[in-house]
Amino acid sequence: MMDNTSQMSRRELLAVSAGAASALALAEEASAFAELEVPQKRIIDANVSLFRWPFRRFPLDETRLLAEKLQSLGVSEAWAGSFEGVFHRDVAGVNSRLVDECRKHPIFLPIGSVNLTLPGWETDLQRCLGQHNMVGVRVHPNYHGYTLEREAFAELLSIAAEAGRFVQIAVSMEDTRTQNELVPVADVDISPLVPLLKQHQKARVHLLNYRPQATFLEQIRELPGVYFDTARVDGTDSIPRLVEAAAPGRVLFGSHAPFLVPEAALIRTHESGLLDTHTLQDVLADNANRFREAESA
Repeated sequence: MMDNTSQMSRRELLAVSAGAASALALAEEASAFAELEVPQKRIIDANVSLFRWPFRRFPLDETRLLAEKLQSLGVSEAWAGSFEGVFHRDVAGVNSRLVDECRKHPIFLPIGSVNLTLPGWETDLQRCLGQHNMVGVRVHPNYHGYTLEREAFAELLSIAAEAGRFVQIAVSMEDTRTQNELVPVADVDISPLVPLLKQHQKARVHLLNYRPQATFLEQIRELPGVYFDTARVDGTDSIPRLVEAAAPGRVLFGSHAPFLVPEAALIRTHESGLLDTHTLQDVLADNANRFREAESA
């Protein structure tokens, strides 16, 4: 008679192993952060999400708990998208609920969702920019089923740039090894950004949860509108290397909380010891301030 382990598929085994390893690593990082002596710095978290992920619960997926955790770590402002914006078709309702939730917890700055495959996405975008006065919008091309070569994406970049707002592209949400097997979603192919941003030089784009690739970094180094965050940058010296490779001012602190524990990104930002005080403050807050407040030229 076969035991439960032998009945599991290779995919299931990989997913369980990856999930367990990730959970252990994050728990160790959270524990290590409690012992880490971190200089008191202003922190802006440019990559969080509110509400519920449909495939599993997170310890901080209640807004109040997430706000309390971020504030306890010294975060004074967090740019919040919505998990609902990934899956719900009523985008107007998604964004209205997000705005209402952020009003209850002022640490959060709402970042609206736009789904370019839905009719009337232009109206959803204008509600974000006008009615809700959001500083930026977030898109999920891989979950919504389009590539960055879609004509509507170039139009979105143009509208946002003319309004002086930024666009966040969620390159990924979940490691492919732990995704529900019925909903496998590959990372967004960001290579079309290179020619796009040469045409739309006023655009400001923030790549969320991007694992840096040297070839792409070389291609976009001279393009002023591409920014990165720290959420999926692995390794002790990886953030200093990204800061150097991406050109000055291009790396923002982002935790991808509550999907990931926020301590993890803070540890990776601090632990290398290779960032001087000025550069560290740039990554933790000042780059985000400049990115948010930049006006279209």
